[in-house]
Amino acid sequence: MSKKKGSFWAIFIAILVVALAAFCFFKFYFVFGDGVKAGELNQFTLKGYVFKTYEGRLIQAGFRSGAHVGVTDSNMGSYVFEFSCDNQAVADSLMRCSGKQVELHYKEYLGALPWRGMQKYVVDKILSVSEVSK
Repeated sequence: MSKKKGSFWAIFIAILVVALAAFCFFKFYFVFGDGVKAGELNQFTLKGYVFKTYEGRLIQAGFRSGAHVGVTDSNMGSYVFEFSCDNQAVADSLMRCSGKQVELHYKEYLGALPWRGMQKYVVDKILSVSEVSK
């Protein structure tokens, strides 16, 4: 009887470990989506207490509906795309692009990891950089 109990718990624990590993993989390592965002690079910084990560903010011009709080007469607004960057070469290039119009390729994860950055969007390539026309 106790041998059956022992094998039950061994199987139960093995299934639990596999389920936990699958959850962690899909939450933190599975690329849920990828795409391109374009806009003005507003901010790009290195920050963190234990894990120093590169964090950026891209301002995208566009339209939004008047249903948003704070929108009055005009439908013109801006959208903020906050992202992390874990590639040192890309981060070095982005450090010199503040205030410029950039086109960035990113990967979207379902969750953020402290050593990868604070955001679930991780930029991996710069597609283009140009001066902002005013």
